[in-house]
Parts: sequence; C-alpha cells; structure tokens
Amino acid sequence: MAIVKSNGGRMHLTLGLLLAFALIVSGSIACQQADEGTQEEALQVDEGKLVFEGTPKLAIGKFFFMPEAQGFDIVVQGTVDGGDLTALVGQEVKVEGEIRPEQPSVLIADTIEIKETTGEYRSVFTRTEEPTMDEYLNLQARDGFEALDKLKYDDNEGWEGRENAKVYGSLEELEDSFRILVLDDEGKQVGYVLVDSISDYADFYLKKLHLFDKFWFYLNVKETIPWSTRRRTSELFNADVIFAGLF
Repeated sequence: MAIVKSNGGRMHLTLGLLLAFALIVSGSIACQQADEGTQEEALQVDEGKLVFEGTPKLAIGKFFFMPEAQGFDIVVQGTVDGGDLTALVGQEVKVEGEIRPEQPSVLIADTIEIKETTGEYRSVFTRTEEPTMDEYLNLQARDGFEALDKLKYDDNEGWEGRENAKVYGSLEELEDSFRILVLDDEGKQVGYVLVDSISDYADFYLKKLHLFDKFWFYLNVKETIPWSTRRRTSELFNADVIFAGLF
C-alpha cells in the first residue's frame, strides 16, 4: 500500500477504509443471517422438543447418526416399523426428540417419520418407554478412565489392578476377533490388547469416525495374558471396549 502524506490523501484513505470495513461487516451479517436461516430450517424448537429433517448415514443398535442433527447422537428406544434402525439409513426422515442435561450430546427420539415417494410422511416410531442408556459414557465418566500410556509387555503392573482405563491406538481385525495395537505418546508400538467385546456405542463411534484410524479406546480391563505368551506375542491383557473417541 502506498503511504499518503497529504491531509486530503489521509482523508481519502480513511474514507476508503471505513467503506471497506462497512462492506465487510454488512457481508458478515448477511452470511450470518443466511446461516441462521439454514439452521432454522433444519432445527425447530417447539415446547422443549427438537425437530430435525435429514437422511441417516449410520445406524448401530439403538443409535443412529444424521448429519443434519449436528452434534447429536440419536437414540431410539424400541423398534422402527417393526424392525431395527438400519431401515432408516438412506431414507429422508423427520425426527422429533428431546435432550436432557445429563446427556447433552444425545437426542432421545420421541417420534420418527419417513418421507414417502408421494412427499407425505409416514410414522414409523413413537416412543412408549424410557430409554436405557447403559452404554452411554458422558464426559465426566470418561475422566475416570486412566490413560495407560507407559505400558510394557514385561511389566504387568502397568494395567493390573485397574478396572477402567484407556489406551491409544488402532483396531485390528483378526480372523474371528479384534485386537488393539497400542501406541505410546511418540507413536511407537507398545503391544496388543485382546478385545473380548465391543459395545454398540463404541462400534457406533468407530464407524461414525471412519475417516480416522487411531482412537482412544475406553476399556474394562480383564485378565492378563500369561507371561509365556506375552513375551512371545506382546499381547498384554484382555478387555471389553465400551467407548472409542478422539480424546
């Protein structure tokens, strides 16, 4: 930018800057209003209920993911049209539900409707019972899982005596089971955790975050692998995976 020394030049420069600033502000407000309008179309608030319209991309167990319901995992207590939630995947649906303070990232579905080829909506679900949230793990509960970031195959004290813990790594599928390749904070391989089971909630997140290949795995720690096997395979212990996430 050229430096203007005259008073008139400074005045012109000042007016130019003010005009540019006004244009930026007005453009920002217009974009914000447009965004808010889009959000209002997708999300309606009616007597404490949230209503979303969109297309589910993933359904496992009682959970399904719909991009239009950004920030929420949708929970369905019961069957949908007499079957499981996979019938919703790829369909245009309307979901009305509620959120609760103790589970702020979960939308509990009260009703679900599917859009027919005629453009009309058909009811496929109405909640008649309280949801069971045994698998849900909120942020406060996750704080109780100690990170096992200094594991060694020859030091079982690193995990024994701990009921709940988390490890960082990637999930590997074997012929008829799964195991977790555990990594340290420098990305080096530490060993393996043999997976006895994966909850629907953990499986839901692993598939929901399919663009990632490394996670924090929240575990119920179980029995230690015998030393004779551990020193040969670097398999550390068995565990149940109850949640998986990026932090």
